[in-house]
Amino acid sequence: MSTVAISALPVGTVINAADVLPYVQTGTTKQITKTLLFTSPTMVTPILGTVTSGNISACTSTGMVLTTPVIGAATATSLTATGIIVSTGTAGVGYATGAGGTVTQSTNRTTGVTLNKTSGAITLFSAAGSATAATFTVTNNTVAATDVIILNQKSGTDLYDLMVTAVASGSFNITFRTTGGTTTETPVFNFAVIKAVAA
Repeated sequence: MSTVAISALPVGTVINAADVLPYVQTGTTKQITKTLLFTSPTMVTPILGTVTSGNISACTSTGMVLTTPVIGAATATSLTATGIIVSTGTAGVGYATGAGGTVTQSTNRTTGVTLNKTSGAITLFSAAGSATAATFTVTNNTVAATDVIILNQKSGTDLYDLMVTAVASGSFNITFRTTGGTTTETPVFNFAVIKAVAA
């Protein structure tokens, strides 16, 4: 390779696949290719400084620890924490839009309904309120036998006592009665599934 003055070298603007960079290793002139430089290089304890852009979605790590990171709007399929998860904002902790659904009971107030969502609203069949307890089954494939179901009355003139009287894999039962009202109406009950385990 002939000697070329540094000042005489043209300025490179891009690196092409065929470009090489010569260097001397143990007295022998060798070349570094674009592939060697930029395709899957291994960096040992680099100091990156402030990274302004990039994509780390395909990265894996068994020892990465982030201290007080500002995550922003994160999307994930699961989150595992060994400590408490706390919301300090006004939005609280709960399900996002799309997690819930609605269903209306047909035929009578003991007719079962199907709603495969982790939260939602159940509209009861139009009938007079009764202080006698009645029960219907909610078929829901998001429910495990160890889960906890939360209920509350969303609407209706009569006031209702609400109880979850059975939880099984794929379903739960709601037992309800009024505190004395007999209004003919279609009250709505809200529910939410809290995922839980026995051990």
